Amino acid sequence: MDPVEINAGNWYLLAERPDEWAAGTGYHWSVREATTADVEATVELRPDGTLTGSAEPGCEDALAAALAAVRRFAESAWNMAVTESA
Repeated sequence: MDPVEINAGNWYLLAERPDEWAAGTGYHWSVREATTADVEATVELRPDGTLTGSAEPGCEDALAAALAAVRRFAESAWNMAVTESA
């Protein structure tokens, strides 16, 4: 599968680790502020639908937006059942 970049309003999700995308073993994004490109969070979606992420201190809003965007994308584009994991 080719890496996918996702727009999440004030942030954009840049696909990372293209080798894992190609192998279908996981999908990773860095969550970047739209005007500065600073990395504020990271998100991972596993092939089983498990969605996890972590945020830099004070950037929990970026993580929340990214998790919601990845969930919407995976459910609509890939017809994947997504479950968030703490």
